[in-house]
Amino acid sequence: MNTFKNKLYHIIFEADTKAGKLFDVVLIVAIIASVIVVMLDSVAELNAKYGQLFILLEIGFTILFTLEYFARIYISEHKLKYIFSFFGIVDFLSIFPTYFGFIFGTKSTALITIRTLRLLRVFRVLKLIGFISEASELKKALKASKRKILVFLLAVVSLVTVMGTLMYMIESVDSGFTSIPRSIYWAIVTLTTVGYGDIAPSTNLGQFIASIIMILGYAIIAVPTGIVSTEMKTLKENERNRNDMIVCKNCDKKTSEINANFCFNCGERL
Repeated sequence: MNTFKNKLYHIIFEADTKAGKLFDVVLIVAIIASVIVVMLDSVAELNAKYGQLFILLEIGFTILFTLEYFARIYISEHKLKYIFSFFGIVDFLSIFPTYFGFIFGTKSTALITIRTLRLLRVFRVLKLIGFISEASELKKALKASKRKILVFLLAVVSLVTVMGTLMYMIESVDSGFTSIPRSIYWAIVTLTTVGYGDIAPSTNLGQFIASIIMILGYAIIAVPTGIVSTEMKTLKENERNRNDMIVCKNCDKKTSEINANFCFNCGERL
C-alpha cells in the first residue's frame, strides 16, 4: 500500500515526471472542457438540443474530479489541512454542486437556488491556478507590496470622496448628483476612465473638475502596476543573486562576492 501511495503521490504532485505531466495535461483539459460544458448548458437552445449529452459529460467530469479529490485526501499527510485549504475547497466545490443537483433537482421546489449551486461548477476554472508556476511569483510580489498598495487605495478612496463631495456641492440634482454617495460613484467611474455616462456635470466648473479627474485616472491606473512590477523585479534579482552565490567546499558557507578568492568564514581557497 505504501508503494502504491508513493506512486500515486508522484503522479499527482510530481509534475516533472512523465506520468505527472500526463496527469496534469489530462486534468487541465478536463477542467477547461467541464467549464465549457457548463457555459453551453446555460444556453437555452443548446440545452434543449444537447441536454442529455451535457448531462452525460457532466457525470463523467464529476466522477473524474471526485476520484482526484479523494486521491488527494488519501495521499495527503495532513488530510484536514488539505480539505480546508484554498485548493481543497475549490476541489470540493467542483464536485458538490453536481451531486446536489442530481439528488435534489427533481424533489426540491427551490429551483433557482439549485441552479445557482450547480453553476458553482464554474469554480473548477480556479483549479488551473495550481498549474501556473508564475502564480506563486505574483503572490509573493503582491504580498511584498501590500503595504504600498494599501496606502495607494486609501489615497484613491480619499480622492474620490473629496471629488465626489465637491461635485455634489457644485452640480445640481437635475444633473444626477442627488447625494454624496452617488457623486462618489460618479467620481470612481470617471477616475477609472470607465465613463458610463449615466451622470454628467453640466456646469463649467464641474466639467473642469471632471477633466482633472480623467487625467488623474491615467496616472492612478499605472501606479499599482508599477508597484507590483518593481517587487517582481526585486524578487527575481534576489533569486538570481542567491543562485550566483559561491559555496565553500570546506564549510559550506555561501558568499555573493563573485571575485572572492578565499572563504570569509574559514579562509579556504574558493
